[in-house]
Amino acid sequence: MSNPMFDQTLEDILEKNLPEKELTEVKRLLYGRELQSLSLPQWSGNQDLDVKGYIMGGGVTEQLRPPRLVRVGLIQNSIVLPTTEPLQKQRSALHLKIQKYVDYAASCGVNILCLQEAWAMPFAFCTREKYPWCELAEDADNGPTVILMCELAQRHGIVVICPILERDSTNGDTLWNTSVVIDHDGKVIGKQRKNHIPRVGDFNESTYYMEGNSGHPVFDTCFGRIAINICYGRHHPQNWMMYGLHGAEIVFNPSATTSHTSEPLWPIEARCAAVANSYYTCAINRVGTEIFPNEFTSGDGAPAHHDFGHFYGSSYITAPDGTRTPGLSRCKDGILVCELDLNLCRQMKDFWCLRMTQRLDLYAKELNEYVKMKM
Repeated sequence: MSNPMFDQTLEDILEKNLPEKELTEVKRLLYGRELQSLSLPQWSGNQDLDVKGYIMGGGVTEQLRPPRLVRVGLIQNSIVLPTTEPLQKQRSALHLKIQKYVDYAASCGVNILCLQEAWAMPFAFCTREKYPWCELAEDADNGPTVILMCELAQRHGIVVICPILERDSTNGDTLWNTSVVIDHDGKVIGKQRKNHIPRVGDFNESTYYMEGNSGHPVFDTCFGRIAINICYGRHHPQNWMMYGLHGAEIVFNPSATTSHTSEPLWPIEARCAAVANSYYTCAINRVGTEIFPNEFTSGDGAPAHHDFGHFYGSSYITAPDGTRTPGLSRCKDGILVCELDLNLCRQMKDFWCLRMTQRLDLYAKELNEYVKMKM
């Protein structure tokens, strides 16, 4: 890790350098309401794990409708073994580590748990090397990573969002970047394929998989209506909007993005989406610097290199009123647990009237005209 500042979050820097009175006002401006800490069991594993828990609150106590409390968990993690190790060892090591994190998250009372993009493998897509990495693609119903998460979901009675590299053997062995949604009974209830594929710097992922064909599904679970906006889709406001139109209450954004590419954008995009669409957003990013044996280039004139840069973690959650949690560590594995009241989604629609004041008819008309003109 070349930058010593990565061991500090924005909150660390502010708390170290601002007097208490100024710090309180800066946090109000940066994060909105002050959040109550959530009491969580002690993490007892060997891994140095950043654990944070919050109660979002902020809603009206309604007279005719009880609170709809749900506890959400996000996991960010680094790979375990070097990318030069045999694939089976790499994946097994990740399975073993993340299983312990899932067990711990369940002990924290988590109802819905989301892992980071392609969590069971290195983020090898930008190397443009098809092999060995394509071997890690697996079936979305019975691949080894999905089977493991199904077992854990059933054991703990939780919903798990499990992002994988999918091998679609019924459709010509096509590869997709997919998030599998597993219900609390351990059964797969659906999947979201990545709608937008980056073509930025090292992120040439179209070498591996196509833009998704699953649209914008919303999954109605016993804990709430959830959706998944995978990684690069967070840069597209229309992508976020469609999940809101389809009734999502929580939208997860499992990602893998590096400091030199996107870090100033990271705290903004999922937060803006929560405000604009009156739902909760959960942004998850991996951590660490992954070194690959063969050099690759970005096509931007920069020297050939062995890594994409530092995945900076900083996972966070935003409420529909714009209040957000502090981010997890920029360099360590972490688990963020947050208690949400889904009633706040409808309350913010009533307060801001954003759904009522949308002009979808105008947008549709002008978009249709624009598309016709460009064809």
